[in-house]
Amino acid sequence: MVELYQLYILGEFPQEECLIVGCLALNASFEPLTMVPLRRALRLVIDGKAEIVEADSDRVVRSEKLTLPRPAVIRLMRFIHVPRRFRRQVTNTFLFARDRYRCQYCGRLQIELKPRESLTRDHLIPLSRGGANDWTNVVTACSPCNTRKANNLPSEIGMHPLHAPVEPHFVHLSWAVRRLTPTQAKYIRIFYGEETLHHLEDLEHRQVVNQQHGQPGHHGVHKLS
Repeated sequence: MVELYQLYILGEFPQEECLIVGCLALNASFEPLTMVPLRRALRLVIDGKAEIVEADSDRVVRSEKLTLPRPAVIRLMRFIHVPRRFRRQVTNTFLFARDRYRCQYCGRLQIELKPRESLTRDHLIPLSRGGANDWTNVVTACSPCNTRKANNLPSEIGMHPLHAPVEPHFVHLSWAVRRLTPTQAKYIRIFYGEETLHHLEDLEHRQVVNQQHGQPGHHGVHKLS
């Protein structure tokens, strides 16, 4: 059933289920992997494929034949190999998170854009000129800068990104748009250290600011520390 685990752990489950986050899944080694829907976490536990490590002591989940504490953290019983680089297809959600919601040409943040402006995806080497839609060829750009650059190479128009685009480490991407409780956050701290946790807190803070300014974002964000 390893393939089935990977569908969920690597984020390949249906988009509607991604919205129902709530349980942190750990590898058998206790390495944090991703958030999974509560229903999926319970199924893994009931099927004996995971164990509950942390639970919400004030809440339980009941069925006709079973009562379980509401899991906050589960651990897979079998080790799942996860690539050290998260090679998921580039999406604007993760791209903007990687670039910290800042246009890589003019430097403006999402919250600084005018109502008719927006963040977009720009290809350094345009697709029409042989460029690829991968992490090293895409940057976040505001719509005016994207229009200005058009079908040109950066060297042709003198528009160079603030930072060279790189493929982010999978842990930064997989947590960039997730919500963590303090109990769940401690496993990020244990495995990846304070620096990564602070980076994720910064991403969460930016999302809160975006929401306050009427920008798209996720609701119900928890403080990580």
